[in-house]
Amino acid sequence: MIKRYSRQELTDIWSEENKYKIWLEVEIAAAEAMERLGQIPKGVSTIVRKKAKINVSRIHKIESEVKHDVIAFLTSITERAGIKARYLHQGMTSSDVLDTSFNIQLVQSGKIILKDIDQILKVLKKQAIKYKLTPCIGRSHGIHAEPTTFGLKLASFYEEFKRNRKRLVAAIDEVSTCAISGAVGTFANINPNVEKHVAKKLGLRVEPISTQVIPRDRHAFYFSILGIIAGSIERVAIEIRNLQRTEVYELQEYFSKNQKGSSAMPHKKNPILSENLTGLARMVRSAVIPALENIALWHERDISHSSVERNIGPDANITIDFALTRLADILENVVVYPEKMLENLNLTKGLIFSQEIMLELTKSGLTREQSYKIVQGYAKKCFSENLNLLNVILNDKMIMAKISEKKLRSIFNYASHFKNVNLIFNRVFK
Repeated sequence: MIKRYSRQELTDIWSEENKYKIWLEVEIAAAEAMERLGQIPKGVSTIVRKKAKINVSRIHKIESEVKHDVIAFLTSITERAGIKARYLHQGMTSSDVLDTSFNIQLVQSGKIILKDIDQILKVLKKQAIKYKLTPCIGRSHGIHAEPTTFGLKLASFYEEFKRNRKRLVAAIDEVSTCAISGAVGTFANINPNVEKHVAKKLGLRVEPISTQVIPRDRHAFYFSILGIIAGSIERVAIEIRNLQRTEVYELQEYFSKNQKGSSAMPHKKNPILSENLTGLARMVRSAVIPALENIALWHERDISHSSVERNIGPDANITIDFALTRLADILENVVVYPEKMLENLNLTKGLIFSQEIMLELTKSGLTREQSYKIVQGYAKKCFSENLNLLNVILNDKMIMAKISEKKLRSIFNYASHFKNVNLIFNRVFK
């Protein structure tokens, strides 16, 4: 990923330096186990750990000649650690190192992304409580529906990110496996206890059955969860973008003192960060289909998945981390306009209470169809002629004979819409 959309903590995980360090840890852990089993001389792992140094440029130079990354890596280690390093990789295949290390990078990334989600949850909870009873209009199809509160909107996002956290924990667990099983996963030239030791040493679980690779359905699950999280990010971003539209303007992204919105129009304050999140979400989701397609490899293994993972591994993780961090900042500093929310709530002059009127008419003895037709007729009239629904209905003798004026006026009140806000908040934040 480009630096513009990257944080150092994640780029460090996906750096060549870190990748080779993990490869070395896998090889040393395997050597430790082989020493204990008497398969290689004692002291190999100690010597390699002491003398081996990662030299990325040297590894690349060797790879340019041998055309094999793991061989180039092992050759560079032998150059530094000496003849004892020849005992590394005994009975192992390249994928034992590559797959186990790739999973470690995914776990390292996932744990940071979990922290990002925790920050999102913290900010959303704080803001939801702050705006718990701030009235605003709820919209369906982009059209005014019925009253809600801004706090409920935020609580909905909070609950969704709670689910995302749970999903990501499961996804991290899914890829927390290790395979040190040899050329086609049969342990023909390596003791299964080596795999057990490496898994325990590196905080992983043994892959129950591998071929030459760890099955890619595990990775597809992980990247699919990143795609779902990206969808949640975009859901929040789109809400912010829509509510910042000039005709709505119920909130806006924080706009700093010297910030400029447009090179041509000095008046502009654009929701550029939320728009950016929409774009980044697309990038993360674009990794899901290739990850799914990686599941079906030829026989015990081919390398069609390799080029895919070299791209989506760093890109998807780095991007989702950056997007979550940016979203937390947007939510922390968002500017909310409760007065404008109230103004928009009253924009249709009482039409948003049409359901209660209809329900009250059905209680008086009219059928639902009759009640709907009557209220819809008045709603259309009020909308086309810019009239107040309450005033129009007060002049209908038939309706007033069935609903008392006191009851009718009580309907045109937001309180009934907010009577269960505490119940909902208790469900979400308990």
